Amino acid sequence: MMATMTPSAAKNTDTDAPAANGNGTNGSTDTKGASVVVNAIAVLRTFTADEPLLGVTEIANRVGMHKSSVSRILATFEQENLVERDPETRRFRLGLGLIAVAGPLLAEMEERRVAYPVLRRLTEQTGETSALMLWNGDEAICVEQIASHHQIKHTTPLGARYRDAMSASVQVFLSTLPAERVRELLRSGTITYPGMDDAGLAAYEARLQEVAGRGWAENYGESSMDEVGVAAPVHDHRGDVVAVVLVPAPRFRVSRERLESLGEACVAAAAQVTTRLGGRAAG
Repeated sequence: MMATMTPSAAKNTDTDAPAANGNGTNGSTDTKGASVVVNAIAVLRTFTADEPLLGVTEIANRVGMHKSSVSRILATFEQENLVERDPETRRFRLGLGLIAVAGPLLAEMEERRVAYPVLRRLTEQTGETSALMLWNGDEAICVEQIASHHQIKHTTPLGARYRDAMSASVQVFLSTLPAERVRELLRSGTITYPGMDDAGLAAYEARLQEVAGRGWAENYGESSMDEVGVAAPVHDHRGDVVAVVLVPAPRFRVSRERLESLGEACVAAAAQVTTRLGGRAAG
């Protein structure tokens, strides 16, 4: 997922200009200070699990900033260990300093803490990777993962974000949203669904109703031909879906019959997390 900048945000990229008055406390300075933060966040968001290494020019093109501005931001991040430079390519990747920043949030994230032992048992039971996904308004984000012990496996790295309509976790989250919101996400392209037309949208809405009724979603090579995935919802005390348990696996290892058993195991694990949260499935 590449971060983009609106034209208005990209205008104030060069922040070395002096303040309009001597005390540096006017509204213009406040606006520039805010734009620096926005630009810095945009730079960080260009890094993804699919593209962990990026050069200055690549980042500048994606966020709509001058290379000199991007270089200054990266230099500051490098000093704080938020990014690091690959010694061979001289391109940048996210640094370990981000873990220190995110650590308090992850430590306090109740769903993540509660789900961890359940995910470990699920991976031991199925032999496949298991993950916990949260919804960020328009994407599913991985906040915990237990990798498969198999040499060939599919993983869901921490922080990985999914916006593919056929992703099992995305299906589960979308199945809980009002139909109008689902259509908005699909028609805007925020959730990707290639070749969508009125008939395709109707078929997808019917699929989400099936997911809600069955209690779990499947993705049998639909977003990536060599990968399958099953996902089931985790509920809080109000019955709302607050997370999703996901099991991704290589397609060659999962027959249609085994997909059903993985789905059942995923549902059972999600129910355990729900119970540990003091939650209940919506009646």
